[in-house]
Amino acid sequence: MITIYTDGACSGNPGLGGWGAVIIKEDGEESYFSGSQEDTTNNRMEIQAVIEGLENSNSDEEIRIFSDSTYVINTLTKNWKRNANHDLWSRLDDLVKGRNIKWNWVKGHSGDKYNDLADELAVKAIDSKKKVTQNNLTHIDDSGKLKMVDVSEKEISERLAIVQGFVVMKKETLEIIKQGELDKGDIITLARTAGITAAKSTPTLIPLCHTIPLSEIKIEIEFEDNLPGLKVTCITRAEWKTGVEIEAFNGVSIACVTIYDMCKAIDRSAYISEIKLIKKSGGSSGLFVRE
Repeated sequence: MITIYTDGACSGNPGLGGWGAVIIKEDGEESYFSGSQEDTTNNRMEIQAVIEGLENSNSDEEIRIFSDSTYVINTLTKNWKRNANHDLWSRLDDLVKGRNIKWNWVKGHSGDKYNDLADELAVKAIDSKKKVTQNNLTHIDDSGKLKMVDVSEKEISERLAIVQGFVVMKKETLEIIKQGELDKGDIITLARTAGITAAKSTPTLIPLCHTIPLSEIKIEIEFEDNLPGLKVTCITRAEWKTGVEIEAFNGVSIACVTIYDMCKAIDRSAYISEIKLIKKSGGSSGLFVRE
């Protein structure tokens, strides 16, 4: 008899995922398997872990599979509907045919030695992939040449980015803007329009950026008396395969430059400050929030 413990994990869900499988033979010999995948889900990694466990086991022996995934166990034993992940279910069905398999649910993080080990393998697979990704420049190939990243295999997910910047100026200049007395006209409306246009034009301005079907571009401009100056925020959203933070950076940058251009005639000391990413979500890198 062979005993298999499996587990899956995901950073972001969807995001960077990992799976782990522990195979224990009847004589007590243990084998460990793990792997990772970008832009996936926790459910997919749970199924993948079972697939990998079965693919690395002798098909002639009785097998007991233990998983803390009610999604996997109940789909196979209680005929839960398969509304997604049809490709993986098809692979698993092929592996199960003709084999003597007993499915067992185990409570996660309950002190079960091998369930905890499978979870550890899955998490370590994610961490290892993150380290490799962080040490590689995605826009440079193995020969050192520039390339546009291939996103064809990535899954579509909800993407969000918030970028913020400031235009610092004299108190007198800020007061003129508040009163709408700037000779060049409505600075707030013009800056918003320029920022939105810039965000939409990102693939033209930044050569290796993909064309993204943005669902939202919002430019917010607030008066900051303590600076004194204006705080500019750009929020971008999309249901897509790659992030939208560069679009948000473009939006804030050009909105700030537009404000500076409108003010420079009366305030040469004005300057742009601290353009930075505030929040990003979606994709394999998961959630980032600047503290």
